[in-house]
Amino acid sequence: MRRIRPWLLAALLCCAPLHAHEEEPAAPRKVHTSREGARILPLPKEEGVFHFVIFGDRTGGPAKGIEVLAQAARDTNLLGPDLVMTVGDLVQGYNQTDLWLRQMKEYRSVMDGLKAPWYPVAGNHDVYWGGGPAPPGHHESNYEKHFGPLWYWFAHKNAAFVVLYTDEGDRERNRKGFRGKAVTRFSDEQIGWLAKSLPEMKAAEHVFVFAHHPRWRKNRYPDSNWDTVHELLAGAGNVTAVFGGHLHRQHYAGKRDGIEYYTLAVTGGGTAMDVPGTGWLHHLDVVTVRPGGITLATIPVGQVLDPREMTPEHLAEIDLLRTWRSVVKFEGAAALHGDGSAKGELRVKLSNPTSRPLRVTLEVERGAGSHWSINPDHEHNDLAPKESVVARFLYRRPEGRGFGKFRHPRIRVGVDFLTSSRRITLPERWVYVPLKLDQMPAETLAAAENRALSLDGRRGAPKIDFEPGLIPSRFTIEAWIRPDNVKGLRSIFANTEQSGLGLLSRDGRPFTLVHLDGAYVVAESDKPLLTAGRWHHVASVFDGKELRLYVDGKLAVAAAAQGPGARTELGMPYFIGAEPDRRGRAKGVFDGLIDELRISRGARYSGKSFEPARRHEPDERTVLLMHLDATLGPFAPDHSKNGIHALHTGKPAYKPVAEE
Repeated sequence: MRRIRPWLLAALLCCAPLHAHEEEPAAPRKVHTSREGARILPLPKEEGVFHFVIFGDRTGGPAKGIEVLAQAARDTNLLGPDLVMTVGDLVQGYNQTDLWLRQMKEYRSVMDGLKAPWYPVAGNHDVYWGGGPAPPGHHESNYEKHFGPLWYWFAHKNAAFVVLYTDEGDRERNRKGFRGKAVTRFSDEQIGWLAKSLPEMKAAEHVFVFAHHPRWRKNRYPDSNWDTVHELLAGAGNVTAVFGGHLHRQHYAGKRDGIEYYTLAVTGGGTAMDVPGTGWLHHLDVVTVRPGGITLATIPVGQVLDPREMTPEHLAEIDLLRTWRSVVKFEGAAALHGDGSAKGELRVKLSNPTSRPLRVTLEVERGAGSHWSINPDHEHNDLAPKESVVARFLYRRPEGRGFGKFRHPRIRVGVDFLTSSRRITLPERWVYVPLKLDQMPAETLAAAENRALSLDGRRGAPKIDFEPGLIPSRFTIEAWIRPDNVKGLRSIFANTEQSGLGLLSRDGRPFTLVHLDGAYVVAESDKPLLTAGRWHHVASVFDGKELRLYVDGKLAVAAAAQGPGARTELGMPYFIGAEPDRRGRAKGVFDGLIDELRISRGARYSGKSFEPARRHEPDERTVLLMHLDATLGPFAPDHSKNGIHALHTGKPAYKPVAEE
């Protein structure tokens, strides 16, 4: 025998446990913390618990119902239940063997994707023959060969699961159906089997029963012998709940002798609507089993989300779709004449900026404005990744209608984002059809009465969609304002939202800003300069090097721009008396009067002061001039040669300045 060297023996001894047979004592059950004096938190109960899922009917709906079933299977895999039950009607059926086998394979191909074992229940669609004389038992032999027994039970943990067969029918005449004692009653054979089986489940704390037809609903099945079945279940003493299907609408019949009765809706089957809370929906039910009771929750199909799908790449693509402007772009506007008539073609470019397919739906608002005709009234477009298409609409508004009862036509934009696992339906958006006025009546331009735009601080403001590059890189924005309320953020003219430029006020402190090279240059007064009830002239001047703010003709503040900079334009609309939010809607609405808005090329004003004119006139530097004296239908007219007429949102008013 080889001798062990002393140094090796010492190493072995130092590494060996002193008491190899003793285990480390378990840590006491408590909430462990180093914080003293905090509230003592209770611990969860240590008890056995498991979950199972139930699917409703698959049949009676469109062919795409199999896709709903596949989504339910994906949802279920995320939930990770112990097992999955069904309540019957797995295949469309009512056919002969060849087609039945194809439908069986289709159903099983989806269900076999479940990570948990699943257990079938036979429904009428699964066993009824169609298209000629039926063989004995119809499709029962096919069902048992490819799906499983017509009735059976099995145990799992502290529960037992019982499957009953509710379509035995009249075996002597080989007839099946829904009405009459001969076809709606359980056979003596099946009732005898149930009576023999229930005592075998006496060790189970919970027994769950599954059947296709909810024969306990006597208004539907007046000739059924369910009362006999119920007496057996109640006598067992441990039956917790019974689940059925067939009627395609959820129904809870309450408790009877301690047994709860549930009818499920559908999981891919035909349904009157798919609206949770109505009883009609595609869903799966999750049952949580604990000692002493169960809880049950209905989850609409497609509502179980995998957090691992929320990758930066996925979220970036969703962000591309958050505003309709990344998907829908109007190529031009519907042209209105001065008498309110219109006729032409509206082109709408639809683009898919993502790496996944999109379905884009355009739907013209019914009664889309007084006397408008827009065709077609809807468009469905499936766009491959990065694909663009053009949808065309013909519009018409007859002569002689004028603008007395004019309504602005709208189109509803719907976007479905199709990932590998689900369809994500984004919120629908109502989008106003862009309008342009191609004839301005002379009497409108020459309106004699001096008026001003009146805004209430809550909603409604004229909106302008400028052509790219129309507002120059060097500019002057000026207006006369009479605020009624100077508190809070109030916009005079802006298309901010990480974009463009703006002239605004905050708690009476006016400020102006321009977004250059990804950041704002801001010139803001450090003290209130605006007084409620008083007219003020405000001007924003940017000469490429400096952004200056003038109030009542006096320089209030200046801010240097770092380098020439490129102005950021994200396609957001400009508002008179508001600024856009992320969805292009008016926010920060002015409260008071706005008059004589003018935008000019270059810096009109420099130095410390100037004398502002009360009424502006157009010249060769004028980009936009709004006297805001009169309206023409939905437009606030532009008195410059560019004809950039602003469209009203809401119903802003115009008040005579002389009365103020």
